[in-house]
Amino acid sequence: MPPRTILYTGKGGVGKTSVAAATARRCAASGSRTVILSTDPAHSLSDSLGVELGPDPVEISDGLWGQEVLAEAEMRRNWDRVSAWMSGLLQSKGVDQVRAEELSVPPGLDELFSLLQIKRHWDRGEFDAVIVDCAPSGETLRLLGYPEIARWWVRKVFPWNRTLLGKAAPIARALEIPLPEPELMDEVEHLIQNLLAMDEILRDHDHCSIRLVMNPDRMVINEARRTFTHLCLFGYLTDAVIVNRVFPDDVEDSYFAGWRERQAAQLEAVEEGFSPVPVLTARYFDREVIGGEMHSRLAEDLYGDIDPSGLLHSGMAREVSTEDGRTVIRIRAPFTEKGDVKLQQAGEELLVRVGEARRTIMLPSGLARRSPTRASFENETLEIVFEDPNVTEA
Repeated sequence: MPPRTILYTGKGGVGKTSVAAATARRCAASGSRTVILSTDPAHSLSDSLGVELGPDPVEISDGLWGQEVLAEAEMRRNWDRVSAWMSGLLQSKGVDQVRAEELSVPPGLDELFSLLQIKRHWDRGEFDAVIVDCAPSGETLRLLGYPEIARWWVRKVFPWNRTLLGKAAPIARALEIPLPEPELMDEVEHLIQNLLAMDEILRDHDHCSIRLVMNPDRMVINEARRTFTHLCLFGYLTDAVIVNRVFPDDVEDSYFAGWRERQAAQLEAVEEGFSPVPVLTARYFDREVIGGEMHSRLAEDLYGDIDPSGLLHSGMAREVSTEDGRTVIRIRAPFTEKGDVKLQQAGEELLVRVGEARRTIMLPSGLARRSPTRASFENETLEIVFEDPNVTEA
């Protein structure tokens, strides 16, 4: 059985590393072989756990391992040969060496390769639970969109690469343009297939989910709302939201009274806005959340009698249904206004824009030959209707 995989993200400084570490310790204490890994370039997991971690899993305690993935090392492992060819190509066209080397590595690619560690843990089957301390939400969202681009490459480019390489060789030689070796193309295709496989893991709603961590502050909650919308748009399951650092009831000092009142109002907004996704809360502790004792206190606040590795919510973000020649695609996009949604179709690709986020949905072959006949936005759900012109109502 695949390991239960939970990714934690949120705005920087909200305590997501502490929450992820507390979750991992609780999972291990319950008998699950657990690994917690950090893909955040600004690693703080070692500090939180009190153990020096490296790029490979290090045993922390009974049933618990930790690792801090080195993004640069992952990029070298996966991209060095491709980068060398691209750099050579750019230099052949007059780009200086330093600039060519910079341009041969797309921004964020090193962080994306860090996420491939999730697939490695799935392939090896050594752990029951994989807990991921992700980069802050903005960077995480950018990474989650990369597999969509990789999917496009596979569908549009790689079915033809052998033919194109052969036909382009004489022209390339005449223009003194270096072409990639077939082995390099095989390596790129293998890498992209791994990225697609990782994307399938992240979309496996039975075993993988994302949890948003926030503080009860308006700006932080607003970012979490935007992140939640993007996750829904991309079809990733958010099975819980976590509000960390809530002032406890026994804080009676007049200085904190106003803060408690404002936090209470924000908590109510979170409960209403993210429903039916469960909202878990943890207090603002009297000392820094570092080490096993504090992680246990945090886990007890968050989960109580709840199994932290359980699937806490299973609502689908996107559904497709067909009946009597009428196909309906439903995409949940909470916290979105009607005017924020735009559609554009090009053959089998349906581009959906929700505010600043956009996603390309690959349509089934039957729908690619049609255009949407209606699109509406109600109850935080975008509904796109495709009618079969050959089917008429009775």
